[in-house]
Amino acid sequence: MLIRIHPNNPDQRSIDQVVKALKDGELIIYPTDTIYAMGCDIYNNKAVEKIARIKRVNLKKANFSFICHDFKQVSSFTRPLDNRTFKLMKHLLPGPYTFILPANSSVPKLFKNNKKTIGIRIPNNNIILEIVKELGNPVLTTSIKDTDDIVEYTTDPELIHEKYEDLVSIVIDGGFGGNEPSTVIDCTGDDIVIIRQGKGVVEL
Repeated sequence: MLIRIHPNNPDQRSIDQVVKALKDGELIIYPTDTIYAMGCDIYNNKAVEKIARIKRVNLKKANFSFICHDFKQVSSFTRPLDNRTFKLMKHLLPGPYTFILPANSSVPKLFKNNKKTIGIRIPNNNIILEIVKELGNPVLTTSIKDTDDIVEYTTDPELIHEKYEDLVSIVIDGGFGGNEPSTVIDCTGDDIVIIRQGKGVVEL
């Protein structure tokens, strides 16, 4: 199903429809402030496992990230942040960044592994932020960008729907997406390190 949602003023009926699908264990594809992404409710194990199969990754080794609505949600899955990391995140978010942070004990339980880190995103996109807010917990997120894809597949929601309609319940059309991923910032060591330069610009 392809659902059009206005990026600036998402209508509540459409948001509720997407949230219901997530609660029912369905997968969705949605816009962010970078490229279109695939996601599910982090607490639905079967949905998480399905995404791992689609991405052809071992769930115990997968580096999926969470989209959070705010810093309160972030704190539910991370160890207490040091002042330097917190200030950087407050300065840059919401925005096109993925922060790799020390995970607390709830994350390994979700993925049935020994993961000690978690990727966190708070994108500058009203559609997915409203969905996460209404859902009440983060959405697991992974890029649909694939090395074999032609450029249009990651930017045009109608082409994305054609490709993924048999794999996901809902593709949200929030307008054309970008083709540049988020900047990934690792905050788990002694130094803050940019491990992938993407759309976001950072001065450390």
